[in-house]
Amino acid sequence: MASKSTVTALTIIFFFFFFIEPNVSQQISTVDSECAGRWIHIRTLPSRFNLDLLSTCNRYPITDDLCPYLSNHGLGPKTHTRTRSWYRTDPLLLELIFHRRILEYPCLTPDPNLASAVYLPYYAGIDSLRYLYGPDVNSSADHGSDLLEFLTRDSPEIWSRRSGHDHFLVMARPAWDFSQPLTVDPPIWGTSFLERPEFFNLTALTLESRFWPWQEQAVPYPTSFHPHSLPFLESWIRRVRRSRRTSLMLFAGGGGTSSSPNIRRSIRLECTSTNVTGTEPEISSDFGKICDFVDCSNGICEHDPIRFMRPMLQSSFCLQPPGDTPTRKATFDGIIAGCIPVFFEDQTAKMQYRWHLPEEEFSEFSVTIPKEDVVFRGVSIADVLMKIPREEVERMRERVIEMMPRVMYRRHGSSMGLMNKKDAVDIAIDGVLHKINSRV
Repeated sequence: MASKSTVTALTIIFFFFFFIEPNVSQQISTVDSECAGRWIHIRTLPSRFNLDLLSTCNRYPITDDLCPYLSNHGLGPKTHTRTRSWYRTDPLLLELIFHRRILEYPCLTPDPNLASAVYLPYYAGIDSLRYLYGPDVNSSADHGSDLLEFLTRDSPEIWSRRSGHDHFLVMARPAWDFSQPLTVDPPIWGTSFLERPEFFNLTALTLESRFWPWQEQAVPYPTSFHPHSLPFLESWIRRVRRSRRTSLMLFAGGGGTSSSPNIRRSIRLECTSTNVTGTEPEISSDFGKICDFVDCSNGICEHDPIRFMRPMLQSSFCLQPPGDTPTRKATFDGIIAGCIPVFFEDQTAKMQYRWHLPEEEFSEFSVTIPKEDVVFRGVSIADVLMKIPREEVERMRERVIEMMPRVMYRRHGSSMGLMNKKDAVDIAIDGVLHKINSRV
């Protein structure tokens, strides 16, 4: 049974979307010239596709209980009472966060015929839980059938006008979780939403894309940092800049405990070893510690940014090895902390987040060390990093700080000054519009 605080959060969310949503769109006005080619229509869906799903937040005991994190329209509860920017955010609630934020988009139109894009406020990731962990696990091929039936029966001309090419939605899980082939029997992991031919044309914003993303585009994992005004962002940036980096590198994560060779095991071994070869005293003397390790096993860091943000602020480089899947939320936590990311394969970020982390600029704010070199050829990560000149490290950190607004999700209802800085939602919308316009 949901707690009293969860019921309160759900009540606020339901009230806002049902009673305030039309007014928000109407209050935000922009001259037509500024919205040319940028109009978005929010498709009105029955509540069973979004808000009703939130009431199942604690229905699946195998997964985390999402109920405590529904407050503040999906940002979660504040990390402490006095903060204005830090929340215990669960990335799986990005669908709710995005839904709330797009209501502030200045170029909304109630007329789908005027729209360049149509947003579907369907909480696909939350709905997928019943197929992944619940009673419908053996019916995962049916995921999306109810939505498709609605789209083709209720005002079907909206969907058929461009065969779904102009429709987009957010799916707050890796795309692989929605990519089970329709013909698999018995079912394996995942649902078949993205494998349905009827949905081949729509654009899905996922936390991780596949290797051939013609349907989906990866967007950053939400971190816990959601400032509401420009002074709060600038204050945080000043803290990041003046933070004393006493550790050369940091790994915040779990895994790596098996005996089989893998990149996480190699990182753990190097971090726990006191024998770092090839160090240069004039460089390594800047650091009190070569490698810091924050053990996030069993999900203990998921909703507790205090565990890892301070160590990230104190580290020059943050190691971002792949785990069960290539991508990591910690990549974006590290960027928020001004910690230079170190990648071990391109699928972790370079080939994923092209809209938010431009591929051609990757070497300006990150380091890449092939995982094969570390695991099988004995390359020391610390040796590679300590050979980077200090001036280059400082320049890279400044580029990381410049990228910070691009990967953060500012709080809904932010000040006009902060709204003038494009964040992860703004960049995602720009990318969607460009992709749709290039196809339609």
